[in-house]
Amino acid sequence: MMRRILITIEYDGGPFHGWQRQANGRTVQQVLEEAAHQLTGQETLVQAAGRTDAGVHASGQAAHLDVPEKFDAERVMAALNALVGQQPVSVIAAREVPADFHARFSAIGRRYLYRILPRRQPPALDLGRVWHHKTALDTDAMQCAADMLIGRHDFTSFRATHCQADSPVRTLDTLDVASAGAEIHIHAAARSFLHHQVRNMVGTLALVGAGKWPPEQVAAALAACDRSAAGPTAPSEGLYLTAVSYPI
Repeated sequence: MMRRILITIEYDGGPFHGWQRQANGRTVQQVLEEAAHQLTGQETLVQAAGRTDAGVHASGQAAHLDVPEKFDAERVMAALNALVGQQPVSVIAAREVPADFHARFSAIGRRYLYRILPRRQPPALDLGRVWHHKTALDTDAMQCAADMLIGRHDFTSFRATHCQADSPVRTLDTLDVASAGAEIHIHAAARSFLHHQVRNMVGTLALVGAGKWPPEQVAAALAACDRSAAGPTAPSEGLYLTAVSYPI
């Protein structure tokens, strides 16, 4: 008999080539699966709610794995944390879920945070953890533009050209822009996102904040359904997957 365990994970994405296993670079999934193999003595798939790109961080990534019945959730969490060693990965919560639960397909919501440091001086303590934007940004203008993206739309203009999603239509529930001390924080929430959607929206909002675009141009970019109509992709280091929600 097996138990299915849902784990919540935080990690610094800087040293990794993203979440998903790859042949040519160390990934978060690889680190956790190697730890799970040491624990159980068998090959174990750790299936995440979403695949984060290289350099993207998480404070609330979710994933499930199947383990022999003798391992309860608390033991799995403690063992994985011990076995990942010095890697910047931590399992911060764990619970048993039904056998038909799936970390990706059972999810009903995902939340992201994007951190921008808008100042000339580069960061030292947060190097690799914020987007260092060397000029000031107008958060009010950025919020005005962000409001135009809320709701159900075709987000072709804001998805990666190699995005593999069947449909570009998504419902964006939240896109909030706010000052947070010296930083600007952008919070995004939806049931699911397209590949690079959050980073492409942030890159576009930064054009508005810098005064290079009027807010209305964001609505025009959305309507164009053309990736070249929107702004650049914001750097990966400012993005955090902060939460995944489930109906159970």
